Amino acid sequence: MTSLDTVLDKDGVRLTVDDAVATVTLTNPAKRNAQSPALWRALTEAGRALPGTVRVVVLRGEGKSFSAGLDRQAFTIEGFDGEPSFLDMARGPEAELDATIAEYQEAFTWWRRNDLVSIATVQGHAIGAGFQLALACDLRIVAEDVQFAMRETSLGLVPDLTGTHPLVNLVGYARALEICATGRFVHAEEAERTGLANLVVPADQLDAAARDLAGALLAAPRDAVVETKALLAGALSRDYEQQRVAERAAQGRRLRDLAGITD
Repeated sequence: MTSLDTVLDKDGVRLTVDDAVATVTLTNPAKRNAQSPALWRALTEAGRALPGTVRVVVLRGEGKSFSAGLDRQAFTIEGFDGEPSFLDMARGPEAELDATIAEYQEAFTWWRRNDLVSIATVQGHAIGAGFQLALACDLRIVAEDVQFAMRETSLGLVPDLTGTHPLVNLVGYARALEICATGRFVHAEEAERTGLANLVVPADQLDAAARDLAGALLAAPRDAVVETKALLAGALSRDYEQQRVAERAAQGRRLRDLAGITD
């Protein structure tokens, strides 16, 4: 694998790899990186195409907006070329509709794999599916002009691209409900204050901030980061005593590994 190797470039998604850092870029700024089923399949493919050497994945969008959300063409009678419209999907069998939504969700699930740390760099609009894609990542660096909004409920729908779980975990149930039910904008100051954003920087510093954070993440031994990420992620579903047990088990594995002891 050579430095800055382009692994994938299709349907509005480009994946490049530079040693231990991969970059996934949304590449349709003319439509504010609006999302479609083809884009979601490309994102899923990007996750599957990552070389095993990758430790950090940076997600970014070209242009003034990270992603303005779902392309409204999905709700027209015609839908996208070669794709069933959302209206046609709704008229089909319930099991097929469920399976299709599950397939779409795959584009949003791999970002939290324990062997990776993912960083979303978000500028301008991150609406609906765009907001949920940013939430799919472990960490978020946002520009001062960022505008998050969850507009699905306002359209008679619900957020269904895995965004509800991280949103509640980050800002709490009451604030998450208010953000979703009103569809209002969340700007940079609130995003940082409530935990949606790890860092706020000027828009022209997003890429540099991501490089700095990626470098800091790569400074720690890979296996220790993997164990720590799994430990912290699991804390959400464990009680205090269960977490103590998990900490001991993880530390035992690290100590045996450092001592060169193999099972």
